[in-house]
Amino acid sequence: MTNERGRAPLAVGPLVLDGCAILAPMSGVTDVGMRRIARRFGASLVVSEMVACDDYVRGDEETRMRAEGEGVAPHVVQIAGCDPYWMGEAARLAESSGAAMVDINMGCPAKRVTGGFAGSALMRDLDHAISLVRATVTAVKIPVTLKMRLGWDDQSRNAPELARRAEAEGIQLITVHGRTRCQFYKGEADWSAIHAVREAISIPLVANGDCATPADARLMLERSGADGVMIGRAALGRPWLVGEIAAALAGRARPALTAAMLAAAALEHYETLLNMFGAHAGLRHARKHLAAYAEHALAGADPRPADRLRLVTSENTAEVKSLLAGFFDQPCLECASGAEAA
Repeated sequence: MTNERGRAPLAVGPLVLDGCAILAPMSGVTDVGMRRIARRFGASLVVSEMVACDDYVRGDEETRMRAEGEGVAPHVVQIAGCDPYWMGEAARLAESSGAAMVDINMGCPAKRVTGGFAGSALMRDLDHAISLVRATVTAVKIPVTLKMRLGWDDQSRNAPELARRAEAEGIQLITVHGRTRCQFYKGEADWSAIHAVREAISIPLVANGDCATPADARLMLERSGADGVMIGRAALGRPWLVGEIAAALAGRARPALTAAMLAAAALEHYETLLNMFGAHAGLRHARKHLAAYAEHALAGADPRPADRLRLVTSENTAEVKSLLAGFFDQPCLECASGAEAA
């Protein structure tokens, strides 16, 4: 039941979430450190980086780290591939490793993925796509969900058909990014186009693409008819954003987020990457996050370009920590999107 002011939480099969705003799976971005923080700050659900199903099953170390879920509940692993056998085996491994849900990627537009006939390339062959869905669903007892785009290009917007067929095979939630594969991330996501999927299925629908504020989320839900929203690139450097949007959609007030709280979260994320990958590789993985944390912490403040450059080039972990903490110690810190929540 929807509460007095807000939307009902999402239910995925037997799993009832505590809201309807989800952190999107993003390769090279949604590592377990970022997911822990986003979930702690109120994200309704977080999803692992996409993992190649065959590499995951074969035990590739970096792939296994992408699927890591320690300290995250419920834990969701997103798998990608083009072979039913490997998809089923990857789903089994995720389930046996503690995942509460498996998500199938049929939305990634990257050439290295679509060139192997995975990701959004599967929207060019729906019969094959459904064979992968069937193999995954029948391999596990936990819920299986599916993420897709509107279609391969504007001449083949077949998301409603894929969603309808996937629901018939046992998929329990569909997420649609409001662009075709050929658009990549250009232009604006077409939230209204997602509505055709809403009309084709009865299971929960999540809308994705260009959601950066609570106002965006409300408009996205209105135009798409979706039950929830997924936030991707806007959460880089501010993983707490997903929780802010979840609270706004539920009609809940949120306590103010202090600079000290956000600095501690950013430092925790950095430490997690160092612990996972080692000092050298961890710093390499962290740089995109460090730059984004600085950008949001310094919104409206003196950009201090020399310090920002040092933040992403220094090999000295102590110096990086000091610089990162210093960026949050700003009088005009945009420590929450309160101005956007109205």
